[in-house]
Formats: sequence, C-alpha cells, structure tokens
Amino acid sequence: MKKKVLITGVAGFLGSHLAKDLLDDGNILVGIDNLSSGKMTNITNLPEDRFTFINMDVCSPLVATHPAIQNISEIYHLASPASPKYYQAAPFDTINVNTIGTKNMLELARKNNAKMVYTSTSEAYGDPEVHPQPETYRGNVNTWGPRACYDEAKRLGEVLCYEFYKQYQTKVKVARIFNTYSAGLANDDGRVISNFVTQALKGDDITVYGDGTQTRSFCYVTDTIRGLKLLMEKDEANGEIINIGNPVEYSILKVAHLIKALANSTSKITFHPLPQDDPKVRRPVIEKGKALLGWSPTVSLVDGLKETIRQYRLKLNLNKS
Repeated sequence: MKKKVLITGVAGFLGSHLAKDLLDDGNILVGIDNLSSGKMTNITNLPEDRFTFINMDVCSPLVATHPAIQNISEIYHLASPASPKYYQAAPFDTINVNTIGTKNMLELARKNNAKMVYTSTSEAYGDPEVHPQPETYRGNVNTWGPRACYDEAKRLGEVLCYEFYKQYQTKVKVARIFNTYSAGLANDDGRVISNFVTQALKGDDITVYGDGTQTRSFCYVTDTIRGLKLLMEKDEANGEIINIGNPVEYSILKVAHLIKALANSTSKITFHPLPQDDPKVRRPVIEKGKALLGWSPTVSLVDGLKETIRQYRLKLNLNKS
C-alpha cells in the first residue's frame, strides 16, 4: 500500500539514501531540507511525480501549515548536521534543529496521527565508561565542549520524544545510529571513512587523530536504512530507543591500514592531536534491535569498504577529467 512519507534532511547522506529506497517501494514522498549541509545533487534524479521537495528549515513555524505536508502517515526526522566539521561550524543551528525542529515534527506526527522515527546518535553515550553500550546506559557527555551542541541537542530531542509518547501516545521511536558510511558520504564530509578513502586514493597522507587505538563500529548504509524502516514498521518499537549499528569494533589505525591495503595506496599514515572529547571506544549492543525488529547488519566492513572505494575512485576520476 502506498504511504505518504515525510523525510527531513532529505538532501543529506542518510536522507537521500532513504528517499531512494522508499520511492523504490512505491511510496509518495515529501522531503524537507534547508541545504545547510545537504546537497541538491543527492536528490536530483528522484521521480517528480511522487517526490516533492521543500526548501525550508524544519525549525520554521510555517512547516506545520505547508500544503504539501498534510495527511502524512510517516515521518523520518533526519535533519541535522552529523559530521563534527559541520555541527561545530553551526552550533546554534544544530541545537535548534534537534530541539525546535524535533518538537515541530512531533506536533506534526500528533496532528496527523502519524508514526515517527527520530534519528539520534551514538554520541548520546559521549565518551562511554560502559563498553559496549546498551540502550540503558545513560552516557558520559560533557556539556561544556565543542561536541556538546550535537550530543546534548540529540539527547534533548530524545526527551521531547519521550514526553510526546507519554503525554499524547505519539507513535515515536528513537534510533541511536552508530557511524554509517558508504560512497554516498561526500569526499569533504570530514568523517573518518570519507577522509581515509579520499586520502588513500589521492596518495595523500592518511591522517589519524591520536594514536589510533580509539575504536569505532562502522555500519554500511544499506544496513542502517533497513534498520530505520523496520523501526518505523514495528508498533512494538513505539516509545523505545534502539541502537542501529554494527557490533564489530575496529581501531581507527586498523581501519587506516585496511583502507590503504584495499585501495592499493602508497599513502603514509600520519598522526595528529586528538580532538577534545573524542570518544575512546564505541560499540553498540544490538540485542534489543534483534528482538524487537528482527534486525542485524549483514555487510562486513571489508565488503562495504570495497564498494565505497570502487565508487569513490569513479567520483575522483570524474572530478579530474
């Protein structure tokens, strides 16, 4: 059955992937983006007969009355800068989109009796003292630092979701997403996979921050999108927070060596000072997602990186021609 679905942040990395997927399923789609970090090139080929794009900030009070955003049945609230490079350059916008923007979307969900998925982040756990991280862990987040505009705004967004669920029985679910990647990440995004792959293919130094012993868990975009769609689908997930991430953990240095090898790169690996509040470890417990959604990731880091490197190589060659 066709549904009318709203995606905020539709021109971003995750939003544009999700848009293509939902349109392939036959849905009618409305996408909102103010293009602060999203790119129109991500959504230019979407079918115009079933896709409506609105260039607007989700924090605007005009969102709720926009004629295209009526009779919505599902809302994916993805709008927010997600790379430290972008959210640290726009801290107030980052706070607003995850608080005011989230409240606007929750009001819209309540008015339309729509389901909503709010994309939170593994950054909600901060620099964790519990490892790996289950959804019940309350985190170790610094409110007085350069990452706080993102971490704490996402956490407050979760509180708003909780209150709407408790007060109004809004059908909202929260996804805490762990390090999603694919070739869809812009070359200049600033996140570790896009940095390393671009540097390796260009023969530039691969820049590791700190000594590289800090760990991350990387989830290929198709696995993340499948998790978000299952989260939307399952009524058992209403009022729940669920980790969406790959539980296989790699050190950053291991990832640098792996990308260098897979890309047949001559790049040197260089070390630079670690940014403030950079988490030392990061790995999701995904038992809740398995039980409630029947979800677990299927794409290994090696397979995901091979595909990412293949597509980046094409993009970089096009740029050179």
